[in-house]
Amino acid sequence: MSAPSSERVLEVRNLAVRIDSPDGTVHPVKGVDLDLYKGEIVGIVGESGCGKSTTVKGILKLLGPNSTVTADKIEFAGNIDIARASAKQMRHIRGEKIGFVAQNPFGSLNPIYSIERQFYEVQRAHSTGVRKARSREIALAMLRSVGIVAPERVLDGYAHQLSGGMAQRVVIALATTLSPAILMADEPTTGLDATVQAQILDLISGLVRDEGRSMLLVTHDLGVIAQYCQRVIVMYAGEVVETGPVMDVMVDPRHEYTRSLIRSVPKPGEKLNVAR
Repeated sequence: MSAPSSERVLEVRNLAVRIDSPDGTVHPVKGVDLDLYKGEIVGIVGESGCGKSTTVKGILKLLGPNSTVTADKIEFAGNIDIARASAKQMRHIRGEKIGFVAQNPFGSLNPIYSIERQFYEVQRAHSTGVRKARSREIALAMLRSVGIVAPERVLDGYAHQLSGGMAQRVVIALATTLSPAILMADEPTTGLDATVQAQILDLISGLVRDEGRSMLLVTHDLGVIAQYCQRVIVMYAGEVVETGPVMDVMVDPRHEYTRSLIRSVPKPGEKLNVAR
């Protein structure tokens, strides 16, 4: 992968999330800072519940109505103020500027619309006067770009007719239809077998490399971080506890939590203790 540039495409300062419920208030994200530069993949890693997915959804304002997101700054490309963007502005930022790939592809796809209709709706939401014939041409090209060999059949079908890996390819195609500068992928291979996981991660990293995009990749897998990312952000209990170039963090971790994560990764040939 080519080296990232010095052009910052995303700057986040002091991001915090509060969630209110009948059982009380929780603060899953507390004071997160992060930067993303053109052409790089940054991994966000940590155990379940550490706030990594909530961080990404907070940036994109995709959390529920019982959530409150605050930040000193969430800035795209130095000139778009996401922190103060209205709901209408966010609808254009999501898709045109930042594409999102969720954990569960079937939760991202509309079960009652054909795949072709979903591509059309994405394009229509961001551009007036979109013709269905042209929308279909674009959709076919996008499906081919993510390695789908029978795009016509997929386009005419529905989400329930797709395998998990195929559905995630469709979601990636939808997320990149409007050529966003940034992809945010939240555990994009959850529930897929190892072979399909590798294919999806290769696909996403290729889209970043070939199109000059940037990506925030949320994962719990340090092996994925080591293979695909250039920098890593380690989160614990809603806070960033360590960040830096991947090899620096892997070889010389400074925080005890990072060291414990690295120790927990099975080594080749290592026998696992199985509870009986």
